[in-house]
Amino acid sequence: MLIGACLTLLTVLSGCSNSSSSEEGVHGGEASLQLPDLSNVMTAVGLSGRAILYVGILLCLFGFGFGILTYAQLKRLPVHRSMLEISELIYTTCKAYLKKQGQFLMILWVFITVVIVIYYKFLVGFTLGRTAIIVFFSLLGMAGSYAVAWFGIRVNTFANSRTAFASLKGKPLPTHQIPLKSGMSIGMVLISLELFMMLIILLFLPREIGGACFIGFAIGESLGASALRIAGGIFTKIADIGSDLMKIVFKIDEDDPRNPGVIADCTGDNAGDSVGPSADGFETYGVTGVALVTFILLAVNDGTMQGLLLVWMFGIRAAMLISSALAYAINHAWAQRRFANSTQMNYETPLTSLVWLTSILCIAFTFATTALILGNAYSGLGWKLSLIITCGTLAGALIPELVKAFTSTKSRHVRETVKSSREGGASLNILSGIVAGNFSAYWLGVTIVGLMSVAYLISNQGLGEFMIAPAVFAFGLVAFGFLGMGPVTIAVDSYGPVTDNAQSVYELSQIEKIDNIDDDVKAEFGFTPEWNRAKLMLEENDGAGNTFKATAKPVLIGTAVVGSTTMIFSIIIGLTNGLTENVQNLSIMHAPFLLGLILGGAVIFWFSGASMQAVTTGAYRAVEFIKQHIKLDENSAKASVSDSRAVVEICTQYAQQGMLNIFLAVFFSTLAFAFVEPYLMIGYLISIAVFGLYQAIYMANAGGAWDNAKKVVETDLHAKGTPLHDATIVGDTVGDPFKDTSSVALNPIIKFTTLFGMLAVELAVSLTADGMGTIVHVLAAVFFIIAASFVYRSFYGMRIQTEVGEVDETGGGQDENPSAPSGVSGDTQDRIAGPGSGSRSEHGRDSGSDSQAQELIGKAGH
Repeated sequence: MLIGACLTLLTVLSGCSNSSSSEEGVHGGEASLQLPDLSNVMTAVGLSGRAILYVGILLCLFGFGFGILTYAQLKRLPVHRSMLEISELIYTTCKAYLKKQGQFLMILWVFITVVIVIYYKFLVGFTLGRTAIIVFFSLLGMAGSYAVAWFGIRVNTFANSRTAFASLKGKPLPTHQIPLKSGMSIGMVLISLELFMMLIILLFLPREIGGACFIGFAIGESLGASALRIAGGIFTKIADIGSDLMKIVFKIDEDDPRNPGVIADCTGDNAGDSVGPSADGFETYGVTGVALVTFILLAVNDGTMQGLLLVWMFGIRAAMLISSALAYAINHAWAQRRFANSTQMNYETPLTSLVWLTSILCIAFTFATTALILGNAYSGLGWKLSLIITCGTLAGALIPELVKAFTSTKSRHVRETVKSSREGGASLNILSGIVAGNFSAYWLGVTIVGLMSVAYLISNQGLGEFMIAPAVFAFGLVAFGFLGMGPVTIAVDSYGPVTDNAQSVYELSQIEKIDNIDDDVKAEFGFTPEWNRAKLMLEENDGAGNTFKATAKPVLIGTAVVGSTTMIFSIIIGLTNGLTENVQNLSIMHAPFLLGLILGGAVIFWFSGASMQAVTTGAYRAVEFIKQHIKLDENSAKASVSDSRAVVEICTQYAQQGMLNIFLAVFFSTLAFAFVEPYLMIGYLISIAVFGLYQAIYMANAGGAWDNAKKVVETDLHAKGTPLHDATIVGDTVGDPFKDTSSVALNPIIKFTTLFGMLAVELAVSLTADGMGTIVHVLAAVFFIIAASFVYRSFYGMRIQTEVGEVDETGGGQDENPSAPSGVSGDTQDRIAGPGSGSRSEHGRDSGSDSQAQELIGKAGH
């Protein structure tokens, strides 16, 4: 019904967009592009292009069915009520967080909509209908990112308690199968939804508005992913650090039920490691597809060839849904046969086999689908394109292997980090993690460049007959191949938060302390629990989850960088009139271009610092609150729900406030640099892609090494509570924002900046062409001042506040308290403003803080 209503609305809007001929001759960049007539496209097997895409629609429905079926299977799995209660509490807090993020997203969407309307309606001269289509699809793209994020947390919070309960049987296989099943459910639904929306544009909407639909859709999903990824990354690491540091301060277990930060940590695992990646994955697949569609329409002159390439590309995408599902089924059967009766297993083994099996099947399906659509026509074009995609598909399998060399609990880099911590403590632990991150950037960078080089060489074998800049198309197809294993990539990424949550659910449920629990489980579920085996398996599985969560990050960031090349090319085509004018400006001999190359690095390093600053200050407030309200006496079994929700409120506030500063700084920086000079913007976009690639890989894998070094100490060495354990905890808390905040958020930041940069450059060029060049440069200065103010605020407005009466290093008094963004409760804002409202006690605590905290808890409990 909802889909039908949307199609009806789009039909009305498209009618409005075609009702006026005033747009003839008006240029609106990519939004003015028209799709070719697909009914004239004939494939090698005699089917029309539209028929092939209709098959794609059916495969999307299969993907939906697969995801919903596994969702239902997970829901029906047995679980003890004590564990179910905890997982539902986690889901409740996740829902509250996601609702606030939805409100926050709408505020950010207004900024984008204003620019869209000003440019397309008032400067380009689009009709109201066509402008409304772009706005509508931007909202639809954002809604898609939000929807898959919501689906992801629901599935994962089903799976976490079921995984925890399955561990009681003492067999490792079920504790592996449940997280993987939930991940595949998310992956299949996510990819199917993204592909379904794009096929709707291709098949059911007028060709004349295709470009507008695709660009609006890409901008919206990129905005949604950026906000959810950045805010989720900040949230989860505030909670994680706040919870982890209690292990050092009070010598308690990681998931001690008395720690009010544990529920927030579990919520954060979903907000940062499920909501963020789901939205990010949806955007990554969509934006990469839009980039290739745009390239085909701009770089291929023949309409029939345009249509054939579009049909081929979306046919490959649909076929890869089948290959992923088939690989999962085969791998599931193999793992069942091999590990069904095992009492021990290496959890990484079936995950590794799944990745490689999927890669092999994707390559086979790529060649088979290409043969069906392109055949042997066009001088062997089909096998050349298939080989180029294979370069990307191989990268999707090789990159995880390389990442494991730096982050796996069995890797030499992680073992080196543990060994250095024995004598050198936290200091050498941190240095060893930095070494792992730096080495990983080298090896992954060389691998990506090597595979892109192979694609470039293949592109020189005749692709120039059909398009301009075939190398750029080849790079876009490499990114396309990266994503070939889409559902499986998402599945192994989602595996991590489920295994992490499963440990927490087990501890928080306090199931072992329930009277007659052994007899109750035996009577209700038919087996006797194996408590010690369960704990050990959950910890080992969490280590595998950490590793494979790390493997997905470079795949997504690599896709962002390689795919952004294709989008940047679209801007270049417009600026150079199809590479016939001003090409010399794309050189370091053109000063603005060189300056743009330098600027991009500055923004990447600022972003890394700003996102970590939000985590640092938020974690400080969370730690402060937890230390004041944790009750470790023998009469206290677990933290109150109100205390736990108060920590969630603190995390949410700093996540939203940090995100607001970052988004507005990126938004106005993009406008400023585009308005200075368009070729400066080209250099800037290339620079953030390159700097972002290496910064993200370095930070992600350094963090992964620190995380699993702690896991080795806990599971292999059984050294919890020792100085060695304390050292690895410190390293892990440093690595938390490295791997789960800054690095992962660079992916959507790169793509959002590139997409919005396309619009900003067109806006600046249009204004200049209308004789307003001076105004453009004045606006550039104004936008830069605004951007710089938010950059300034991202530290000075987010820093830890000083006490009343203290003098900071500048000689001034207490910093102004940062104001809370819209949607953040005032009571939480008052609470986290710092303990400066009362006098200091002899223990260094604020005597007025308890009353404030109690007020907060009371309100948060509602």
